[in-house]
Amino acid sequence: CDSETTNKKTLDSEVEEIRKVSGESGQVWCQIWDANKLLKLFLKDYIMVVGTDMLTQKVPYLGGKTELEFFVEGLRFPDKDFDGLITINLSLLEPCGKGFPETPVFTDKVVFHISPWIMTPNTLKPVEVYVCSTDDNHSFLKSIRNLVEKCGYKLKICYEYMNRGDRWMQDELEFGYTDSPHHQFPVVLDSPRDGDLQDFPYESILGPDFGYVTRHALNEEVSSLDSFGNLEVSPPVTVNGKSYPLGRIIIGVAFPTGRNMTQVVQDFLWAQKVQAPIALYSDWLVVGHVDEFMTFVPAPDRKKFRLLLASPDAGYKVFKSLQNNGHGNAEMFPGLPEAISVNEILSDKKLQAGNRYVQNCIDWNRDVLKKELGLDDEDIIDLPILFQVLEEKKGARAVAYYPDMVNMIVLGDQLGIPKPFGPKVNGRCALETEVCSLLEPLGLKCTFIDDFAPYHKLLGEVHCGSNVLREASPFKWWNLEL
Repeated sequence: CDSETTNKKTLDSEVEEIRKVSGESGQVWCQIWDANKLLKLFLKDYIMVVGTDMLTQKVPYLGGKTELEFFVEGLRFPDKDFDGLITINLSLLEPCGKGFPETPVFTDKVVFHISPWIMTPNTLKPVEVYVCSTDDNHSFLKSIRNLVEKCGYKLKICYEYMNRGDRWMQDELEFGYTDSPHHQFPVVLDSPRDGDLQDFPYESILGPDFGYVTRHALNEEVSSLDSFGNLEVSPPVTVNGKSYPLGRIIIGVAFPTGRNMTQVVQDFLWAQKVQAPIALYSDWLVVGHVDEFMTFVPAPDRKKFRLLLASPDAGYKVFKSLQNNGHGNAEMFPGLPEAISVNEILSDKKLQAGNRYVQNCIDWNRDVLKKELGLDDEDIIDLPILFQVLEEKKGARAVAYYPDMVNMIVLGDQLGIPKPFGPKVNGRCALETEVCSLLEPLGLKCTFIDDFAPYHKLLGEVHCGSNVLREASPFKWWNLEL
């Protein structure tokens, strides 16, 4: 199965899309939702044998050494109501005479498995970076452009006429791919959040050799947890002898009650089978996304990656060290109206209590990730990040106190990290210094990007406002035991 599209476009425009990808061979790798429309277009070259409206069909034998060549196309990805298996029964029948039924000469059965939708982890090579242009993010956009150009990758900008002020590129879509022995291409999964970016994946990404799939929450309330900052995937891991060569999908949910990712999206993710999902607790956050407290970066040793976790404990360690070394009057957010001294931060009992709660939530997820990904403490790096807990109608939830450095964009060994605006010591941000000391020994290069006004103040960061199309994994999913 190569991709799915919805029937948002007219039939004429669908015909044009198919012509673009069909080529001389007539083999179509861009699916149209309505199989009947698709097959009618190609009756001149191909005769429909069986399909949704015709489950059995007799095909005349042409005699001699003539061969019949059949083509099979998948029109849906696996899902809750479809295990991805298609069985085709073939029988060669011989006529016995007028008035008598044919007798079988040969029978066979062929089982096909529809290709799943597969996510790509941060450790795979980037191809193209996607970001929005808005009326207030020019400096941010310039920083992203400089970083991408330095890395040598492509940059695609979604301009205001298309995004209509919706800057959250990560939340609207997730890039993946589909793979078969004869063909492979990327497929974008469109989130049910349907903000003002909702038309971008279908109108601007779907095209020749670029598929599209979405799931609509018809009878469920869509929440912030349905945005795809709440959908990540680990690098390849082995857990208790079981190999996950394509990694494992990670989503955030509520335990036991609260906001959840809609069931129709969860069902779709679980049905792909090749990246067995893990559910973390993310409803403790105002926005509720797993990318607010975790990410993965490549590494040269051990499991070839590190899990980065936000850590209030690590944050307080940095601030206490500053105070102990005589820098208690150094200011967080220097030069900004929000400026506050290290001493004031450390004396704020409410802030401390809130961060103890946040650390407990992150520690719970840490234990889940260690168990489900087979990680040791040495595979995890704690980044110094404080949160603040806000009172809401439905309970207290947390947001990052300063730009959330774990919410970064990973481009090979280059990291685009939210600039934290920490206290300066000898002219350099103490938080940046600490993060560099943790990541640079892995061969990673840190670029700190100012996203304070256009993203952080709106409860998002660099990763929330960008997206990365990556190369497919060299591992072939059909070599897995499903």
